[in-house]
Amino acid sequence: MADDPSLEESLQSLFDAAEEKRRTLDATYEATSPSYRADLSAALALYDRVQQRVAAAALFSPNESLDDLATSAMPYLLVHFHVAELVQKAPNLSPEQRMLVLRRARAAYEAFLRLVDAYGLVAGPYAALLERYRDDVEGFAVVASKDPAARRNGKIANFRAEKQLGERLEALRRNPRYLDHGDEEVVRELHVASVAAAVHATFQALDTLNRELPLLAQAPSPLAPSATTPDPDASARLDQPLRRLQSVFGQNAGPLLSTGGKPLQPFTLVNTRADLARDAFRPGHNLPTMSIDEYLAEEKRRGNILQGGTEPKTVIDEDDMAAADQETYKARDWDDFKDDNPKGAGNTLNMG
Repeated sequence: MADDPSLEESLQSLFDAAEEKRRTLDATYEATSPSYRADLSAALALYDRVQQRVAAAALFSPNESLDDLATSAMPYLLVHFHVAELVQKAPNLSPEQRMLVLRRARAAYEAFLRLVDAYGLVAGPYAALLERYRDDVEGFAVVASKDPAARRNGKIANFRAEKQLGERLEALRRNPRYLDHGDEEVVRELHVASVAAAVHATFQALDTLNRELPLLAQAPSPLAPSATTPDPDASARLDQPLRRLQSVFGQNAGPLLSTGGKPLQPFTLVNTRADLARDAFRPGHNLPTMSIDEYLAEEKRRGNILQGGTEPKTVIDEDDMAAADQETYKARDWDDFKDDNPKGAGNTLNMG
């Protein structure tokens, strides 16, 4: 560790500024605002300068143990962890950009684990997790079992462990020896507890990261703009969404018309830009263009309505005796038929 007081003071001021920016981001809810992006970039830039100063000051050495590490250097054990957390907070990214962000976060988490493991701060069940992670980086999961009950029990255990670590940190921060006197023993114990909580959070983050990356790999690629120079009036004449869908499904995305005006692929004609703008506020269904009576009249004119129905009742001329006799015989025949065939006689469906 270097003994230059000016270097130490400069490193401390940079670290304090980075920590303040990080806490500001933790309290910010509008992650999509321009100010959030600016603060995020500023915090990452500050932590990057901190890392450079830590390397220049040679604060950490592979040949020393935790007891050899100065208490003033222990807060910098968390720099890589904070960087990984901040990198993952980058908002509004495409799938490709998000994958790059997650890979950068993974590298920062791994750098943090290498550093604290070198000082023996990855112990107990976390040492086993670290071994499993090194054996299968991309397939790592905190709960390796596929059994739903085992996964549920594992989540409960992780929650309890996180709660206990948090309670341990709060108890140390409220310790009078820490608050009133800055007792070095309590201060070191607080730093060790902070690292333990960060180790727990790191494995949880790597688990989540390994579940997110395969989903991003399967996400559809964004629609690429046409390589040719677009016609400035094309949107006023042609249905652009159709062409976008054709590019998605691998269909020909070339020109619609040949130089001679011959159609080369299907397209849809639309109206002017003003009509398209007005159509944006139309209902999702087609509105009626004629009344029901007008529709029926038009269908009748086209011959699409069948004529006929109940036979009109014939009016008999009282002076036409032959016609009257014919109607009488017809009525008698119908009466005889009904006598011979009572109502329901032909229904054999429900006779048992």
